Amino acid sequence: MRCSINPLENVDKAEAMIRQAASEGANIICLQEIFNTIYFCQTEDHGYFRFAEGIPGPTTTRMGKIAKELGVVIIVPLFERRAAGLYHNSAAIIDADGSCLGKYRKMHIPDDPLFYEKFYFTPGDLGFRSWKTRFATIGVLICWDQWYPEGARLTALSGAEILFYPTAIGWHPSEKQAYGERQHRAWETIQRSHAIANGCYVAVPNRTGHEAPAGGDGIEFWGQSFVADPSGEIIGKAAVDTEEILLVEIDLGQLEQQRTHWPFLRDRRIDAYADINKRYID
Repeated sequence: MRCSINPLENVDKAEAMIRQAASEGANIICLQEIFNTIYFCQTEDHGYFRFAEGIPGPTTTRMGKIAKELGVVIIVPLFERRAAGLYHNSAAIIDADGSCLGKYRKMHIPDDPLFYEKFYFTPGDLGFRSWKTRFATIGVLICWDQWYPEGARLTALSGAEILFYPTAIGWHPSEKQAYGERQHRAWETIQRSHAIANGCYVAVPNRTGHEAPAGGDGIEFWGQSFVADPSGEIIGKAAVDTEEILLVEIDLGQLEQQRTHWPFLRDRRIDAYADINKRYID
């Protein structure tokens, strides 16, 4: 999706696309990171806290009704207001009966040019987990989490068959010519590697379009949402700059075959990994 400054307009658009996806056979539908507004983290502006809402709240309530009506699972990424002065970059997981199974709070919070998320978001405190929905056991992580194999591993170890990464990532237009191709390739490769290492599916919905709420060049979101199978092969991929529904059929039976033929979980040396809890090994 492309997003405007108007949250209701974005939610209306998302609902229309959810209904279309369901009519085409979708069972699990994941929206992009902070789907109901622009990516405001390009600047540090207290005014954008007005976009935050509770979970449960008006958007998750609306999505719950839609999920129940259509019989689909919906992953709803939101700017969560937990309390005054305490906000998270979160996602609600709504089952096909309309019930909210829980939420994930983004664990890794970046602070880079045009991605000033530490100004807005407190790091998540709910850990890495999965939810058994009507159609599959799913795990949810968010954007910057996708660079960390630890998060993917722990989510898979909790039972996830599909890892969803709702995302808002793109090019700095001034860097695109020199670095754009390798940046995108790295992003795609790291997430395909999570599918391989954990023997699960990985699904990555990214936003598209150009946004410049702080003025200047802004960010050109690179779209290219994709789904990778347990061997890391991309089995569905969206365009760069077109709003679209990426509908991909998966076979959960592949997980058993992949994990028995490539038994990475069996051969993990859990007795030798204690140092992973350290910041650095001197």
